[in-house]
Amino acid sequence: MGPTPSVHAVPPLHVSCIVGFGLWLYCILAPHALGQAPQVATTASPGVQPAGAATPGASGLHGAVVSVHPLATQAGLDALRHGGNAVDAVVATGLALGVVDSHNSGLGGGCFLVIRRAGGEVVVLDGREMAPQAATRDMFVRDGKAQGEWSQTGGLAAGVPGSLAAYAQAVRQFGKLPLATPLRAAARIARNGFRIDPTYAQRLAGTARELRRFQAAGAIFLRPDGTPLPAGAVLKQPDLARSYEAIAAQGTGWFYGGPFAAEAARWMGANGGLLTAADFRDYQLKQREPLRTTYRGYEIVGFPPPSSGGVHVAQLLNILEQFDLASLPPDSAEFIHLVTEAMKLAFADRAYWLGDPDFAPVPRGLISKEYAVRLAARIDRNRASVVAGHDEPAGAATDLFGRHTTHFCAADAEGTWAGCTATLNTSFGSKVVVPGTGILLNNQMDDFSIQAGVPNAFGLVGADANAVAPGKRPLSSMSPTLVLKDGRPLFSVGAAGGPTIISQVVLALIHRLDHGLTPGEALAQPRFHQQWRPDELQVESRIPEATRRSLELRGHKLRVVGSLGAAQAIGVDLRTGRLTGEPDPRGNGQALAY
Repeated sequence: MGPTPSVHAVPPLHVSCIVGFGLWLYCILAPHALGQAPQVATTASPGVQPAGAATPGASGLHGAVVSVHPLATQAGLDALRHGGNAVDAVVATGLALGVVDSHNSGLGGGCFLVIRRAGGEVVVLDGREMAPQAATRDMFVRDGKAQGEWSQTGGLAAGVPGSLAAYAQAVRQFGKLPLATPLRAAARIARNGFRIDPTYAQRLAGTARELRRFQAAGAIFLRPDGTPLPAGAVLKQPDLARSYEAIAAQGTGWFYGGPFAAEAARWMGANGGLLTAADFRDYQLKQREPLRTTYRGYEIVGFPPPSSGGVHVAQLLNILEQFDLASLPPDSAEFIHLVTEAMKLAFADRAYWLGDPDFAPVPRGLISKEYAVRLAARIDRNRASVVAGHDEPAGAATDLFGRHTTHFCAADAEGTWAGCTATLNTSFGSKVVVPGTGILLNNQMDDFSIQAGVPNAFGLVGADANAVAPGKRPLSSMSPTLVLKDGRPLFSVGAAGGPTIISQVVLALIHRLDHGLTPGEALAQPRFHQQWRPDELQVESRIPEATRRSLELRGHKLRVVGSLGAAQAIGVDLRTGRLTGEPDPRGNGQALAY
């Protein structure tokens, strides 16, 4: 069978004000745990009008599941109906997404998994990919110049996958169904096939040139003449089905150190990659301590580094808490300007300070209220500022944290919530399918700073804190977030879209907590994003032209885009206790409940 990955518990971080860190795999609320729910506005604040129709959600008293694909959502609901809890539902959803949404996630990628148990305990599992032991700081540099393609495509781009380790640990400790049950359900989808939707077809068309380079990948995702499968075509994946069934029969050892690891290592050795069977055998799943901060009387819970998302969701909320956002309409120039200026400050800090806390010192002070007040004082309410670089919080040297993506979540009647953000990184990851297995490998090595100041595929820059090192986890923007009031769940949200994940989550939280919009209305608001470098403000085209002109007059450099990201949320109807899942109106996701 081979070994299973070890689980390392990271000691709790004892600190009075610490941030919810980016991986509260987003959503899931159990209304039955609420009792007398805290009061939250359900209508917009004066002057605030919902900008765009909310996507119809699904609500129920027994359980709810939300994901980006109907077949995956159905798999999660089936797990609930067959005696599983929210943990089983999320794992079933994630395994099905590895079949029907494989350009985003799968067994060859990584994930962050957060579980809120019925009794109130929160468990955080870090299934982020790890760099191979043969990795070196300058492995993507030749003659002093970064080779970006190497970190994005091919064998060198892949880290050791962690999703399967996280799923297995989650159901073993906190679920009710054996892992074999959702594995076999996903295998049936892979064997029988599913119709490719327009989004999947678009991703295939955009990566066909790279997929052609790898025979095993091309044989699955391309026609015999090398052209990509079109929307409406039925995609069957018999090799992937056999891999799921092998894990169901033999356990995760088949993957970590067994036949899969051996075949992956053989391919890597023949094609210039670094991953070895020992890298798979030695993968370490980590249980981390969830971190918390507050915003206007609400508790915000998230995930610690190597997620940057949780840190900067909290940092942004701390900065913006200094301003009266409730009085500013979501599509107004005043609102967008204030939030944008805060984004620039936070992303400048991200570039310098954030990395894997087991390798780099990440200051707790980034999420302190005092630091946020200092940063907020730098914001000019009338003019775009020039942020030269990072700031430095108090205790930066001594007060430290302990050493393309998809989002899905579920809740059950017992009060268990589970949420997961999973990823291969960019579309179809490294484009490498391990021959005979159907399993795509990630290109998560591109999330490292391959050379100081050199942007990755998402335009993000980094410094020494996120440099490549053996066994290190690359920085992530994943930011699923849970909101509590008096210890009881109120709202949960998470997103996909690289660094825009952070922006999407912060905006959804503001629209829900400041503007008093419903979860569906909060997701429907127009979005914007500023990540410091490059110095441009991305705005959705739905933002009024007059607002855009006003922003340009304030000194912002605008780039208009059709849409930004894809978020999912779950909220509670405080009068009836019904749990409602909401998919993003920008996508084809689905919420189911009963």
